[in-house]
Amino acid sequence: MVLDGRPLTIEEIIEVARHGEQVILSEDAKERVSRCRRTVEGMLKVGLKAYGINTGFGKLCDVSIPPDKIEILQENLIRSHSCGLGDPLSEEEVRAAILLRANALARGMSGVRVEVVEKLLELLNHRVTPVVPSRGSVGASGDLAPLSHIALVLMGEGEAWVNGRRIPGAEALKECGIAPLKLSAKEGLALINGVQVSAGILALTVADAARLADAADIIAALSGQALDVIPDAFDEGIVSARPHPGARTVAAHIRALLEGSGLTSRPGETHMQDAYCLRCVPQVHGAVRETIEYARRTLEVESGSSTDNPLILEDGRVVSGGNFHGQPVAFAADFLSMGLTTLMNISERRIARMLNPDESRLPAFLARDSGLESGYMLLQYTAAGLCAEARVLSSPASIQSIPTSANQEDHVSMSATAALKCRRILDHLVHVLAIEYLVACQALEYRGPDKLAPLSKRAYKKLRERVLPLDRDRSPGPDIGEARKIIVSGELFRAIQAGCENWC
Repeated sequence: MVLDGRPLTIEEIIEVARHGEQVILSEDAKERVSRCRRTVEGMLKVGLKAYGINTGFGKLCDVSIPPDKIEILQENLIRSHSCGLGDPLSEEEVRAAILLRANALARGMSGVRVEVVEKLLELLNHRVTPVVPSRGSVGASGDLAPLSHIALVLMGEGEAWVNGRRIPGAEALKECGIAPLKLSAKEGLALINGVQVSAGILALTVADAARLADAADIIAALSGQALDVIPDAFDEGIVSARPHPGARTVAAHIRALLEGSGLTSRPGETHMQDAYCLRCVPQVHGAVRETIEYARRTLEVESGSSTDNPLILEDGRVVSGGNFHGQPVAFAADFLSMGLTTLMNISERRIARMLNPDESRLPAFLARDSGLESGYMLLQYTAAGLCAEARVLSSPASIQSIPTSANQEDHVSMSATAALKCRRILDHLVHVLAIEYLVACQALEYRGPDKLAPLSKRAYKKLRERVLPLDRDRSPGPDIGEARKIIVSGELFRAIQAGCENWC
């Protein structure tokens, strides 16, 4: 990948963060960065005062720093701000943050040397991943604490992961032939001014959420056929009367997944209307897809933005502002959290319906010998517990401002908290969908899987390659794990895509 400060797609971020694609800095970006750096050096030469270049930070912005202490100022900033706590972020989350921070600097408005951007890319290309504690950011002047832990490794301090080993930062750099970075004026501040950790975590979540949205449609179609679904609710005439893009996409998916099925019914044949968890799949799943797209759009704007304070403009002015504030990312994360929780909620309702003999007309809890055996009774309990936790987690972090820096930073975004919560909700969603997948396929054992729509049958067979039907009570944990792997790996989606050229 050639990095030049332009907006990055979610897919480009994933290629670097998750798959290890190498990154180089474009020649145009090098020229912009160098030109901006000359402005900073010119200011220092004539003694002009500018925030973060020759002053203290935050509440200490009025303290002037003498020229011989400017490098120490930047080093002290990184060391003092490396105060994160908690379990470390995953390597892919840290790599996403490094890529996004490097791209922000590559725009040439931050006043750093080219060497600083290239050092960040060396971390990526040599797979040196700083150990970054997950807690400690309020998403205001940027993700100050977590980004400081990244910068600390550039200085030859802190800790890093190399080839699965957690070692001192100095040792990690030496092992990979990377010289430690000696920070100069503004460079410490430029490395940490922005919410690239929040954005990196959310970018990974968005990529995974898009895959889960497809899986949810596929699994819902299986559940519908287990429950004699009436296809009328997915008719193009219905959804085009209220033409939200997400709803139209989902309805098209369900129509394709039901085409040729012998397990659907007509109004009045067995029931007049389906419950909302089936009838409203386009409206609910579709709205969730639009939360994913909102988060995607927000992140792609963020990925090509300059977030420092101050910024050095093309006309040479050094201007203070608030581009570091994480409110856009925090809102996107909270919105997506609500969407993913909603997808869990409706999935849990389909699970409950298939397990309830009064609603499914199937054996109680899908057990072969109900009473002697409990079948899948407890799977709904597990799904309910995960949904309850997700509902708590989806309470917005983006409104939880607590002033910092002696009230200088008196409104903060909590973007990192929002992104971390969203990532946790996504993990719960995977498990709930895996449970629905298991339950639907078991319910279909009674309905006759041979009568499934051809496309849906692919999804049924994919599970049965790994999980046998429930012929007697057994611990369902391993089966949930296998269903989860099929979803997360993309096997489920690929099985359907192979049979549907027009899957959108």
